[in-house]
Amino acid sequence: MSERVVVVHDYLTQRGGAERVVLALMKAFPSARLVTSIYDRETTYPEFANYDIETLWLDRIRPLQRDPRRALPLLARAFSSYEVRNADFVVCSSSGWAHGVRTDAPKIVYCHNPPRWLHQTEDYVADQGLPARLMLDVLRRPLTRWDRAAAASATAYLANSSVVAGRIESTYGIEADVVPPPVMIDQTGRLHAIPGLEPGFLLTVSRARGYKNAEAVATAVQQLLPDQRLVVVGGLPEHPDGGTWGPRVVGATGVSDAHLRWLYANCSALVAVSYEDFGLTPLEANTFGRPTLCLRAGGYLDTLLPGRTGLFVEDPTPAAVAAAVHTFKTVDWSESAIRAHAQRFSPEVFASRLRSVADEVRGLVPAKQLVPQARVALDLESIEGVAS
Repeated sequence: MSERVVVVHDYLTQRGGAERVVLALMKAFPSARLVTSIYDRETTYPEFANYDIETLWLDRIRPLQRDPRRALPLLARAFSSYEVRNADFVVCSSSGWAHGVRTDAPKIVYCHNPPRWLHQTEDYVADQGLPARLMLDVLRRPLTRWDRAAAASATAYLANSSVVAGRIESTYGIEADVVPPPVMIDQTGRLHAIPGLEPGFLLTVSRARGYKNAEAVATAVQQLLPDQRLVVVGGLPEHPDGGTWGPRVVGATGVSDAHLRWLYANCSALVAVSYEDFGLTPLEANTFGRPTLCLRAGGYLDTLLPGRTGLFVEDPTPAAVAAAVHTFKTVDWSESAIRAHAQRFSPEVFASRLRSVADEVRGLVPAKQLVPQARVALDLESIEGVAS
């Protein structure tokens, strides 16, 4: 009999690191079923079209596909009302919702971060308006109770970085093992050039969210680095003065993997000064032998080797970005050493780690340290009352 595995993810509506992890999970467990709340095949990775994806009832509400954050009052109920049956084990790829599914099978939670809107609220609402802030204030207490109960229902809890492991312990009292996500980008794939761009530009890859700090990088290039050009993948940030960025700051949206490979291969360096729970883009750039300039924070602390694979940026400010770029230009970087570092985060290494954890929760090998599963009544009634 084949192994019965179910992979559950928050929602599949964008192209980011968490979605790449889901693809890696599906390769690690080829027979797995894939469940998510909302799926939009036009806005996430095309590889998901190869899977038969089971969605929750939220997927029938069209406006939520464009922005699942609108479903915040409903996501907890949607996942808690879904029960996974007939599984040997369940893997939840979660940053706040998927870990709430009900099941009698062992549950492995791969945590990208405890929900930012509950436990790092200021980061999450940095670019949100007053109505969103007020709604979150009302919902925070019942959602926090639900979130902690959902975490307690796990058999094993995994973190994508040491920083996230620390947040899991302080938030839930759970000691999570660190399993870094894999670098999924294929360096041997086709390259499609971006018209009008000459090699040698700085690159930053991030969605237009406040905590991504793309504005600091753009400002550094426009005001302090007159000999540099910047490409921002994911959309240009708002100009701090309400104006427009100059011609040396270029925005790129709707970028395919072939375009992204070309950008990585032809940039001089990747600049990443966002507050990331792990941050895959520096390792993706490393795969192409390109150094990275990363904020000295978050998941970058686990993955950057200063002076070998890149440099730290001390603060998410234009001055600090400019200082790091000036230093970067004085270093003779070894492409082969940078590529070798990225290989430590291969999909094969990731799959092996997940398979070992799965064997532990199923009792096939002696367990090292697992979080005991608990039957917890999730507080749906209070959430329903607030949402209505």
